[in-house]
Amino acid sequence: MTASPSEPTVDVATLSFEQARDELVRVVAELEQGAPTLEHSLALWERGESLAARCEEWLLGAKRRLDAARGEVSTDARAEA
Repeated sequence: MTASPSEPTVDVATLSFEQARDELVRVVAELEQGAPTLEHSLALWERGESLAARCEEWLLGAKRRLDAARGEVSTDARAEA
């Protein structure tokens, strides 16, 4: 379960991909079960949006690193030829 709206939550910007993903899964599960109040549902939804954005940041960063590595490999291969 996630923290209630009155409980402090960890800053999303400090989470690893795996931490953000795991918490997002928990948030979605809690939303699917139905939160006790509208306010709690909205807090969960907002947290979920932030977590999804954090996951996307990590994935885009990973893609950039892979693209850069591929570019370096291609450049090195051409230089050796």
